[in-house]
Amino acid sequence: MGSVLGFADLSGNVPSALGRTDKLGKVGDSSSSSLLRKTFMTSKTNRGFSLLEMMISVCIIIILASFAQLWMQPLLNRSHLDDAYSTTLSTLRTTRNLAIAQSYEYLVVFNSAAGTIQVEWQPPIAGGVCPAIQSVNTYTIPSDITYAVRGTFPNTQATTPDGFGIGAVAVDFDYQPSGAGGGGTTLAFMPDGSVRDTAGGCSGLGDYNSGVIYMTRAVDPVYSSRAITVWGTTGRIRGWTLTQVGAGTEWMQQ
Repeated sequence: MGSVLGFADLSGNVPSALGRTDKLGKVGDSSSSSLLRKTFMTSKTNRGFSLLEMMISVCIIIILASFAQLWMQPLLNRSHLDDAYSTTLSTLRTTRNLAIAQSYEYLVVFNSAAGTIQVEWQPPIAGGVCPAIQSVNTYTIPSDITYAVRGTFPNTQATTPDGFGIGAVAVDFDYQPSGAGGGGTTLAFMPDGSVRDTAGGCSGLGDYNSGVIYMTRAVDPVYSSRAITVWGTTGRIRGWTLTQVGAGTEWMQQ
């Protein structure tokens, strides 16, 4: 009996040493459970994206990009036409200013098939000899824009820009004050600011050269087209845009 009582007190409790061990064990179990919960929550928070979530995110980005492209494409197309118009207009005006400032004859040659504008310089006669024409620069309009006319352009002299031609030729210069000519592709800007044809050669005594050039983007509505006119006697250069008026179209000066 004495040996049995040695392991328990009179109240039937486990000896204090064992009691401490049991309590520590319980404390240890509670601490372990709390640590496991924290570890699980931390791993759940930091686990990142699943493959499905990533695929959904990529699909959303692709859909948004497609909508953005559809919305911006007309603006991009419009910017190409604006660029072609600005390039053509500024080339003509700059070349005229060069001819006046330097007192030399400058040529502008349009190639509607290639969509290019060639600027050339005609050196003056030296020793009775006419020097060869020298190239200055070549400008190219965007590839989706062409110097061209379309079947629905206004096609009477009363409705074309400044009354030049009948809207049938893309690059339509060589109109003279008498009304003759048309279809020319080369302009000679003179030191006095006028524009002539190249019939005079180095002497610059060709006929006054007026006309119009059209530009368009074939897959766009016709009323997005542009035109530029040049007056031979004064060298005046004006821009035009084709606008929709009711069921028809009309050239409006810009």
